[in-house]
Amino acid sequence: MKMSSTQMQFDVEQIRKDFPILQRKVNGKDLVYFDNAATSQTPQQVIDCIVDYYQNYNANIHRGVHSLSQEATDAYEQAREKIRAHFNADKAHEIIFTSGTTHAINLVASGYSSILKAGDEIIVSALEHHSNIVPWQMLCEKTGATLKVIPMEFDGKLNMDKYQDLLNTNTKLVFVNHVSNALGTINPIEFIIEKAHEVNAKVLIDGAQAAPHIQADVQALDVDFYTVSAHKICGPTGVGILYGKESLLTFLPPYQGGGEMIDQVSFEKTTYAGLPHKFEAGTPNISGGIAFGAALDYMHHIGFEQIAQYENELLVYATNELNTLDNIIIYGTKPSEKTAVLSFNFEGIHAYDVGTILDKLGIAVRTGHHCAQPIMEYYKIPGTIRASFAFYNTKQEIDSFINALKKAQQMLQ
Repeated sequence: MKMSSTQMQFDVEQIRKDFPILQRKVNGKDLVYFDNAATSQTPQQVIDCIVDYYQNYNANIHRGVHSLSQEATDAYEQAREKIRAHFNADKAHEIIFTSGTTHAINLVASGYSSILKAGDEIIVSALEHHSNIVPWQMLCEKTGATLKVIPMEFDGKLNMDKYQDLLNTNTKLVFVNHVSNALGTINPIEFIIEKAHEVNAKVLIDGAQAAPHIQADVQALDVDFYTVSAHKICGPTGVGILYGKESLLTFLPPYQGGGEMIDQVSFEKTTYAGLPHKFEAGTPNISGGIAFGAALDYMHHIGFEQIAQYENELLVYATNELNTLDNIIIYGTKPSEKTAVLSFNFEGIHAYDVGTILDKLGIAVRTGHHCAQPIMEYYKIPGTIRASFAFYNTKQEIDSFINALKKAQQMLQ
């Protein structure tokens, strides 16, 4: 059952008023922010939530009998419940607060470091962010397990026939992103999960790039682990979540030792707390967790279906406009099979040089390998220009972007 909300009529100009940063200028130009895949901007409603915590009930949680502590605890746990409802987890304690997706992935990798052994196999995809590659390489080094890779195709999709060939009874874990941060490709995670479960492998889906665009239902997906960072979805930096099935989170050992994650401590023996506290050692990012819940409230007020529809309109419009330029190379799938990301280059021009000129014109894009070097190696390029759109962007901003690209192309040819 999905989280319910009262949706507003979609009005991008009204929405833009919620984001103070969109009113500023960069190098004397109106800011055009097209780096949303790196981090989204934060609406005033979420900023107010953070300020309210520090002004009115700043206290540690779960530990104090005084009023401020109880208020903070209630707000933090209410946010956990909002997140549970959004992702349709069965139980609130299946939602573990982390510092972000990278932390969540490393938590799972650490847990399996005492479980895997030589001869076991784990699978990642060629489309992964480094955060969903490096921890598994480190895990293989520790355990003797073997890392295998689902290859990609030139259109930016994964080869599902090759994936099925990789699966066997030695496969223990499969790790794939829901959406590629570098290309925007939406991966067929339902199929990936189903096939992995046929050989009794567990699946972790990196949902960092999907979360702003797609409302994942973890029970319908039957996914074992799902990770998200709040700052991709209009929330603050430094907070995210790991969803895990209760049975698996109970099975895995704690990731860190310290306060809050214990039941009883003596010098002879320590016993651990139950879920979710078993994985939440130390004082958390309390305001961040509360603000994550506020960010989801904000997104639901607008409506995820409306967001997805509008962002796809932006993507189609920008794709068509880009294709009118000379010597343009767009990497990745067609708009119907990806989120609002355009990764491209001009033939014979370095992406960094284009990005620098765009910045002078007030336009923020990302250039480089986007922490996805294997993708760039596949295309035999050092990097791309990546423009990533959000629901508060406009077609007028895309027009400014296209004009700026024309200027950059003229200057650099």
